[in-house]
Amino acid sequence: MSQETEQHAGASSDPTGEHYDLVIRGQRVLTSAGVSPREVGVRGGVIVAMQPLGNNLAGDEIIDLADDETLIPGLVDTHVHVNEPGRTEWEGFSSATKAAAAGGVTTIVDMPLNSIPPTIDVDALNIKRDVARDQVHVDVGFWGGAVPGNTESLRALHDAGVFGFKCFLLHSGVDEFPPLDADEMEKDMRELASFDSVMIVHAEDSRAIDRAPSPEGDDYGKFLASRPRGAENLAIAEVIERARWTGARAHILHLSSSDALAMIRSAKHDGLKLTVETCPHYLTLTAEEIPLGATQFKCCPPIREAGNRELLWEGLEDGTIDFIVSDHSPSTLDLKDLENGDFAVAWGGVASLQLGLSLIWTEARQRGLTLETVVSWMSERPAQFAGLTGKGRIAPGYDADFSIFAADDAYVVDVTKLHHKNPLTPYHGKPLAGVVRKTWLHGEVIDFQTPRGRLLRRGMTD
Repeated sequence: MSQETEQHAGASSDPTGEHYDLVIRGQRVLTSAGVSPREVGVRGGVIVAMQPLGNNLAGDEIIDLADDETLIPGLVDTHVHVNEPGRTEWEGFSSATKAAAAGGVTTIVDMPLNSIPPTIDVDALNIKRDVARDQVHVDVGFWGGAVPGNTESLRALHDAGVFGFKCFLLHSGVDEFPPLDADEMEKDMRELASFDSVMIVHAEDSRAIDRAPSPEGDDYGKFLASRPRGAENLAIAEVIERARWTGARAHILHLSSSDALAMIRSAKHDGLKLTVETCPHYLTLTAEEIPLGATQFKCCPPIREAGNRELLWEGLEDGTIDFIVSDHSPSTLDLKDLENGDFAVAWGGVASLQLGLSLIWTEARQRGLTLETVVSWMSERPAQFAGLTGKGRIAPGYDADFSIFAADDAYVVDVTKLHHKNPLTPYHGKPLAGVVRKTWLHGEVIDFQTPRGRLLRRGMTD
């Protein structure tokens, strides 16, 4: 474990004579140049110095990394359903941000649903911010929602600081957040283009799903057939063309169908402002291994076959997919219909906010990928996508958000020990590599007692 020692300014050999609130030093510090021996000096919650190891920066608190520890930037998860207010029994700001911190995530951006009211106007945003204030353990930003009839509210929400706008192209699962049709989406995209915001899209085509087989019963194969790849492919093609026609920025949420990679590559080659994310469940789980009635695996779009998963990894490695986020979408146990295991009835959503880094690292290292690559996918790139300019890197001028990560340590997931409000995840009992031992936010250790997180507005904090 890391060692904490006190050191006074007089003991410093730093030629500048500077003194810091916090100094972290060790053989393994992950910077934009890779992992190297470094000392990191923090003042006022911001990284202000990076020096070679051995310069003995002076600080009020000094942390020496153990030999098996790497200092990594705090992760940025831009796809989290916190559900408060309105469905706080599903999750809430306190439990969600504790889970995030325990998993090395120091910034989340909250989805506009499944809270009541959904974040579709400034009044609803203010309600959500008032509820979140003083109970968040990491920094929290907010997405706005684009629903039928709220085009006139989008600019005001943007000015109030949301990071962009989410829409669905089919029923969202909750009646208070209805879907757009493609023409409505195009109209809203033109509006967003006028002030350079982004439309983030749940891309499944409702017509294709209406014509697919129904998913009754406990057989995951029937559920998978009810959400075919074609539904995703059709909707993604629609997003691409509307982005082409409007010049708007567009983002594909939780990519599950590897079939869509070719047209995404083509759109990017054409210069469209298109970004794409995927999630740990699509990269670590496969349809073939889901047991009968195991509704904790249900999500939309669905976890697909092993061959599909391999192609998603290729899409990540070649840059077609931009980054990885959780799509943490928990619910109460009763909504998962565990008693019957009926995939048609169960709420669709995977709980994974606390586990993402270990999940991806466990899989990535077996594929010969580096920790630097994984952290880039889960920290720097989502931060860049959301315009979080002070997040995602260990570098001077960036927020002092980081974690100590023991990449070779291991654990078995115990759902009863997670900070998620409801003890259900498809990963229970799964052995994982990589342990987050400690997390800092703005240069202070997250203690899970004192909420020190800030509410973020696009371009600034509160």
